[in-house]
Amino acid sequence: MQKTLHHIISFLLFVCTTQVYAQKIIHTQVLVIGGGTGGTAAGIQAARLGAKTIIIEPTTWLGGMISAAGVSAIDGNHKLPSGLWKEFRDKIYKVYGGAKAVETGWVSNTAFEPHVADSIFKTMAAIEKNLSVLYKWHFEKAIVEGNKLTGAIFKNNIRSLIITANVIIDATEMGDVMASAKVPFDVGMEAESITGEKVGVSTTNNIVQDLTYVAILKNYGAAKDCTIVKPVGYNPLEFDGSNTDYFIDKTKEAPNVDAIKMLEYAKLPHNKYMLNWPRKGNDTYLNVVALNPQQRIIEQEKAKQTTLRFVYFIQQQLGFKNLGLADDEFGTEDKLALIPYYREGRRVKGLVRFTINNIAKPFEGDALYRTGISVGDYPIDHHHKKNEVAPQHLEFFPVSSYNIPLGTLIPAKFDGLIVAEKGISVSNVVNGTTRLQPVVMLTGQAAGTLAALSVLQKKQPRNVPIRMVQNKLLNAGAYIMPYIDVSSEYRFFKAIQKIGATGILKGTGIPYKWANQTWFYPDSTINKDNFYPILFKFTKKSILYKNDILLVKDLLTVIEINSKNNLAKTIIKNWSKLGLENFNDKRPIKRFEIAVLIDYYLNPFETKQINHKGNFILTKSK
Repeated sequence: MQKTLHHIISFLLFVCTTQVYAQKIIHTQVLVIGGGTGGTAAGIQAARLGAKTIIIEPTTWLGGMISAAGVSAIDGNHKLPSGLWKEFRDKIYKVYGGAKAVETGWVSNTAFEPHVADSIFKTMAAIEKNLSVLYKWHFEKAIVEGNKLTGAIFKNNIRSLIITANVIIDATEMGDVMASAKVPFDVGMEAESITGEKVGVSTTNNIVQDLTYVAILKNYGAAKDCTIVKPVGYNPLEFDGSNTDYFIDKTKEAPNVDAIKMLEYAKLPHNKYMLNWPRKGNDTYLNVVALNPQQRIIEQEKAKQTTLRFVYFIQQQLGFKNLGLADDEFGTEDKLALIPYYREGRRVKGLVRFTINNIAKPFEGDALYRTGISVGDYPIDHHHKKNEVAPQHLEFFPVSSYNIPLGTLIPAKFDGLIVAEKGISVSNVVNGTTRLQPVVMLTGQAAGTLAALSVLQKKQPRNVPIRMVQNKLLNAGAYIMPYIDVSSEYRFFKAIQKIGATGILKGTGIPYKWANQTWFYPDSTINKDNFYPILFKFTKKSILYKNDILLVKDLLTVIEINSKNNLAKTIIKNWSKLGLENFNDKRPIKRFEIAVLIDYYLNPFETKQINHKGNFILTKSK
């Protein structure tokens, strides 16, 4: 009896202690839920702008898809080195000894070992005094007050933690926070009658892209036999047509690479190979979006087994027994990635919805391009090879480069929440390009910027001026317009970006292979017929002109008409001080000079505020 009583008392003490700990509540200004590619960028950026920030992450790694998921061969943005993407890439270059050292595979200009990405992100995060990172905490539930997200509950084994925050960023891989808070979202493909996209998707469905459990193979030397135990259910015909060295069924579409080229698709430094091969490879169709974490783990075992069968196929059937699962990467028991590579999850219903029409025709309809905060250049690339009922025609659907509107990060009718990672408000089709690593990183950086300004300005994210967000991003070396020919290191980068974002000078988009383009042509001249009508819409000032090339003196006249001061003499005097050369008022003026002068003297980027649709906000006359 006494022993039983002792056990009861011990149990009650344990319960009381656990409950006290479970009620632990901490507050921060910005809470980033998910330390993935976008979440890590968001946390670093918010902290840099002075907001007390916490990143909370269920694994022990930072970086998500480019580290913990192992997708460490970067797709896109090679010639758009914007913001934190450039900063991260420069650190990769430093680790390996320059740009050429990471051009190891043929799918990417930048390939690296996943553990290196984790290390870089952790080093970057550790420097920020306003940033704390909490590992191995799993999101449980959102805390909502009315129409506002105010905090979240997390668990770590038997422990619980409540974090409240002024602003919360949903940077989870699947958009779990918005779902818990009951924020409206979409999953799967929308019919083109809903999106207005003419892409051959006739009916709405819940189909998402295939996911992949990445493995990293390592060359252990020709004499080593690293063959794994034969996986249950292995049949080499599963991978028939993955390469020309194993092509049995000639009725199917023929592969265009041999086994070696298939492996070198994503070859990494130090004789490693990333396995993320979509064509009869290790993609797996699983829709786990609506499942809870435990259910996902069970279901995702199928994707792990697909990858292990593919590894065995490479070793046994193709003869690469010297290639074994890398023992110096993830530290997991099975040596596979910590998490799957999710290409798609929930997508918030935001203040705006970004569709392929906005990419194809950015200057028609709502001017969403004016609100840009992140840039990308990869084609529309959907992985549906393992799902026969899914549309198969969205692979490398051509588009030009683009910028993502700020309104895609903000729920339409919900406060306290910003969405990052792959959960932004884009159509299912557009997710096929906005999901890529650099774009997600840059969108995360923008989310962190918006969150910090929301806190510091004491405004809801939807009420933070768009130009204020864009200015902070420009100051951080980020692009808001996707100009391939105007580097962030160019002296007039900011002026060109700003004037481009007003629409006074427009870029020219070109679909181009795996790296689509938009050109500003800074050294080109401009026809008055292509300049004055645009300027008139912006300034409402009538200008008489002839249909010929705009001269320096013509622009001086424009500036004089649109200002209250006699600026012509001042402009001439300040010409060289602005970094301009060769003053001659009778010569054709170049586009970069137009941008510099209009930005400096008329400052339309700052004085003409815009809404989230990119339309100018009318101000009442005094």
